[in-house]
Amino acid sequence: MRVDWLRKSEGAKEVTVIFGGWAVGPQIWLTLQSAADLLFVSDYRSLDAALPELGGYAARSLISWSFGVATYTLWQAGRVDPFQRKVALCGSMTPVNRLTGIAPQRLQVTANSLSQASFATFQTRCFGAEQPEQQIDLAACRAELLAIAARDYPVQVAWDRVWIARQDQIFPLPNMLRAWAGCAAVRLIDAPHAPFAQWSRLQDVLA
Repeated sequence: MRVDWLRKSEGAKEVTVIFGGWAVGPQIWLTLQSAADLLFVSDYRSLDAALPELGGYAARSLISWSFGVATYTLWQAGRVDPFQRKVALCGSMTPVNRLTGIAPQRLQVTANSLSQASFATFQTRCFGAEQPEQQIDLAACRAELLAIAARDYPVQVAWDRVWIARQDQIFPLPNMLRAWAGCAAVRLIDAPHAPFAQWSRLQDVLA
């Protein structure tokens, strides 16, 4: 795991920790207005990193997006939970599953055929529109996908808000509805898998 401060200001009273999605990077989170410090977690080839001490903040929130949802559940197991509010965004706690996540065969094909061109196609499906070209470390991103697929996800976490995107082309809508059936925290949004254009403030995601 990699842990990076996207924004850290002296005297900030709030912090939001973001468990990001696969290969997309932190830039999209900086488009959302917020006075909170931002800590970004990525690279899920291993889950052995620790977060910095957050006890000095009066408000501590978590947003987990896409594969970050399930990854957070495993990472948090056995650790003290520092968060007062937790949001799951367009992801599942069983992320590689034919009924409640991404079909295992589909993920395996994605890993096996990963290229700069196929990643560009993924970005278009993720955001619902063509994106600027982004170069990725193909070997590292492939290894990350395979590590995510190889893990068991027995841990369940209580979420304060769960966002499901109706136009999600990464985690199919029927699977997401099954994954979160009975969860009162669910809200549906008319957006693609990366729904960030719907919001202007980070607080809107946390609402």
